[in-house]
Amino acid sequence: MVENVIWPVYLDRDRSRSGGRRVPLEDAVEEPTVDEIASAVKQVGYDAVIERDRTYPREYEQRGQVLVQGADDASKNDLVQAVAAYVTILRD
Repeated sequence: MVENVIWPVYLDRDRSRSGGRRVPLEDAVEEPTVDEIASAVKQVGYDAVIERDRTYPREYEQRGQVLVQGADDASKNDLVQAVAAYVTILRD
């Protein structure tokens, strides 16, 4: 089974594309957390496992990562876009 990893930096409004952000600025949020990402992943319909002791390679602060299980039918880009949309909805 393939696991996709979603790092908080992928959705972070304060990051540039070259700094790791993977969604358009209008879809990004400020300081996304692994808990928000995991909730959004479950809303999209996949299982999520939070690993809090992980650090994105280009960051110093440990923000964790979310492993998405069973998302073999979606591309990573589609998955990240959907999760970003749900994080925005969860915050409203």
